[in-house]
Amino acid sequence: MKYDLRFPVIIAALLAVGLMTVSTAALSPRVSSGVFSKQVLGVVLAAVPIALMWWAGRDRIYRAAPYLYGLALLMQVSTFVIGKEVNGQRNWIELGPLQFQPLEILKFALILMLAVTLRGGFKGVSTYGRALAVFLPAVGLVGIQDFGGAIVLSVMFAVMMLAARIPVWHALLAALLVGTALPTVLYPHLEPYQQKRLTIFLNPYEDPRGAGYQVIQSTIAVGSGGLQGKGYKQGSQSHNGFLPEPHTDFAVSTWLEEQGFVGGVAVLLLYGALFWRLAGMAGEAPRLQDQVLFAGILGQIGFQVLENVGAALSVLPLTGITLPLISYGLSSLVSTLSTLGLAYIVHRDRYEGRI
Repeated sequence: MKYDLRFPVIIAALLAVGLMTVSTAALSPRVSSGVFSKQVLGVVLAAVPIALMWWAGRDRIYRAAPYLYGLALLMQVSTFVIGKEVNGQRNWIELGPLQFQPLEILKFALILMLAVTLRGGFKGVSTYGRALAVFLPAVGLVGIQDFGGAIVLSVMFAVMMLAARIPVWHALLAALLVGTALPTVLYPHLEPYQQKRLTIFLNPYEDPRGAGYQVIQSTIAVGSGGLQGKGYKQGSQSHNGFLPEPHTDFAVSTWLEEQGFVGGVAVLLLYGALFWRLAGMAGEAPRLQDQVLFAGILGQIGFQVLENVGAALSVLPLTGITLPLISYGLSSLVSTLSTLGLAYIVHRDRYEGRI
C-alpha cells in the first residue's frame, strides 16, 4: 500500500516548532519546570491511540463511536464532582502527576459521532433532530465551565452540518439567529470578567494593568521580534516574566518574538499546508461520512489556529483557546495528534469497508 508522507511531514514540522517554543518558554519564571519533558511525553503517549486506530481500521473506529462518545460525556460530567480547578475553571481531572481535560477527548468523540450521525447527508428536519441530540449534551456540559471550548465545538458542528449538505438558506438563517442571540441573549448573562475578556481586545489600554495586560504584553512581544526575531531562547518578554502564559495561550507570541515575521509566515504556511491536505483528503473520499469527518477536523483545528493567533495579535477576543501542536498541553497534544491520526487512517481506508 502506498502511503502519503506529506501529511505526517507537515505535522512533524509543526511539532518541531511547538517543542522549540515550549523549551524556550520554560525559561520564563511564570512557567513551571518540566513542561518540555511533559510535551515530549505527550508526543509519545499519542502513539498509543494512533496505533490502536491503525490496527482497528476505519470501520471498527466508526462502530466504536457511540461508546467513545458516551464515555467522553461521562468524563465531562465527572469534572463537576472530582474536577480540579485550573485558571478559575473546574474542568480538569488529575491522575497522579498528570492532569487532563475531558474536553479534549470529547472533541475527538463528537467529531466521530457526528460523522456517523450525518453519514446519510441532509434528509429533512429529522437530520437536525438527530444531529442536535448528539451536539447539545456535549456543548451544554462544556459551556457551563469553558466558554472557549463551547465555541470550538459549535464551529466544528456548523462546519460538519454544511458538509452534510444542509440547504444554504438554512445555514444563513442559523447564522443570523446566532449572530442576534450572542450580543442580546448570551453576552448579558456572562460574568463581568468574561464580558471584559471578550471586548478588551478592542482597546486593551482601557485597563492596562487588568484585563488588557495580557494582550498588551503579547503585542509588545510580537512587535519586538521585528523581521527576523531575537533568536532562539533570546526572547526578553517571555524570559523576564512580562508575557503571561508564554507556553500556552501566547505560545505564538513567544515564537514571533524569537523568530520574527519570517518565522511567523513559516508557521502560517505550515498550517496552510495542513489545511490544504485535509481539504484534499476530503475531496478524495468517496463517502459522504468521511467527507463530514474531514470537515469537522478542519473546522476544529482551523478555528483554534485562527482564534489563538488573532487573540495574540489583539484582533480577536481572548478566549483561552490554545494553538494546536504548538501550545503546551498534554491532553490537547494527544487529542490533536489522535484526531490527525484518525484523518490519516480514514483516508488510508477510504475505499474499504461498507460504512
